[in-house]
Amino acid sequence: MTADGLTTPVPARGCALCAALGDFGRRDLAEPRSGLCPACIAAGKPTRDGMERAVVIVAGQSLAAAEALSLATAAPEELAYHLGAVKRSLRSVLQLLAPVGEVGR
Repeated sequence: MTADGLTTPVPARGCALCAALGDFGRRDLAEPRSGLCPACIAAGKPTRDGMERAVVIVAGQSLAAAEALSLATAAPEELAYHLGAVKRSLRSVLQLLAPVGEVGR
């Protein structure tokens, strides 16, 4: 904390994506690749923000497909498939909201 009561950003002690040990600079939210190790940058791995957006897009598509299903005329297999898709989508979205480091609860 500084003299005026504000906190200063602390450099990350590892890769922001794969947690490889090392000092890879500060994590800047304006720069998607900041804080990543050279291996993650070279591999072109998606950033956490990109993965979150992808999960939300897929969840939205699953929900849209389930909403379009006519319950009166749907076969049991269709109902089971769409119910499973909605369950997986909801689980993915909830995992995004779970606090990091709370594994096993």
